[in-house]
Amino acid sequence: METIDSIPTSKIQRATKLISTGVKIGGNYLKYYGEKITNPESARDNLNTNNAEDIYDGLKNLKGSALKVAQMLSMEKNFLPQQYVEKFSLSQFSVPPLSAPLVVKTFKKYFGKSPYDLFDTFNANAINAASIGQVHKATLNGKELAVKIQYPGVAESISSDLAMVKPIAIKMFNIQAKDSDKYFKEVETKLTEETDYNLEIAQSSEIAEACAHIPNLKFPEYYPEYSSERVITMDWMTGKHLSEFVKSNPDQHISNKIGQALWDFYMFQVHQLRKVHADPHPGNFLIDDQDNLIAIDFGCIKEIPESFYNPYFELVEPAKLNNPVIFHEKLVELEILTEKDTNAETVYFTNLFREILALLTQPFQSETFDFSDEDFFMKLAALGEKYANDKELRKMNVNRGSKHFIYINRTFFGLFSLLHDLKAVVDTKQFVS
Repeated sequence: METIDSIPTSKIQRATKLISTGVKIGGNYLKYYGEKITNPESARDNLNTNNAEDIYDGLKNLKGSALKVAQMLSMEKNFLPQQYVEKFSLSQFSVPPLSAPLVVKTFKKYFGKSPYDLFDTFNANAINAASIGQVHKATLNGKELAVKIQYPGVAESISSDLAMVKPIAIKMFNIQAKDSDKYFKEVETKLTEETDYNLEIAQSSEIAEACAHIPNLKFPEYYPEYSSERVITMDWMTGKHLSEFVKSNPDQHISNKIGQALWDFYMFQVHQLRKVHADPHPGNFLIDDQDNLIAIDFGCIKEIPESFYNPYFELVEPAKLNNPVIFHEKLVELEILTEKDTNAETVYFTNLFREILALLTQPFQSETFDFSDEDFFMKLAALGEKYANDKELRKMNVNRGSKHFIYINRTFFGLFSLLHDLKAVVDTKQFVS
């Protein structure tokens, strides 16, 4: 397996890598403009393929927040070209790991000793590697352990990485640079929290205890005495990543059982705890041989303030969604409509969000919902494509909505995607309490 002996940690080193990636993307566009004349049908697909590959290859050795952004984007299956989704999804749990010597060096920095001195056994070759850290297997006193080690320099480079990624994101998502700081600050805050492994242990223990009563759901135990701000030690949990599990063609009854556990887990967090595991990608969930769902990563926890929770979930109710006065009132509370809007902007964004919410709230409108419903997900994809290509939208200031939308929407899109992968039918009203 390809390994990495060093990670660029200085601003200059990381900027140089991103600039070289930008040069490659510029070359791809030059090829695209030429190919569009001679072969217009395949030109756009080739551009997306080349750009996705060059962006991922440029980010995978940087690790950290730059790669985390790619991981977040990989969950947007209905809003990004498939080439990006497929390539960026590798960042979920399959990127080149640190070499064994660099692992030992990193460990000594935080514990003053090598992992071989702390554990009975330690495998210096990573079992899997993702955007912020990689996991190793160890044993101590007869117990199998998973040891997650954060990549060097990740925490220190978040701010500068996002500053370099910001212009790319602004162009990709038609974000107006003006008034966009609150959204990028929200992302920076959550990424900074994800690099604090002491915080992750506290969050993991809190949520595991609160959700222990949910059927078919398991959590590892964490060991603070063998952890630090950049290293986490927990129980080794045996199972298949959710993405591997669904490829094994499981029995539909089992898929429904796991899907129900996933749904109940998220609904309990949102409606009872007012905080939620906001990183629902396949690499963060395992399925054991008894068909239990195992949640293994709690670095990204989003707290939901009442000022956002109330209007957001009130619009799940059809009566309020379809009442023009109440709907307008809730859009103002959610910062989607502002007093500065023209009449045209008010009408446009009111209609846009009514169309989006009417579709996205469908799973909450009945006692059960079948997430294998291809028609529902095709409509989601069509809606994303419609507004991605809307010339009228590009003329408007699209910096709209509370900063809390970023991680709450990410949570629900990710949850829906996992349930779709499982083809699960769930009882949507079974909010475990």
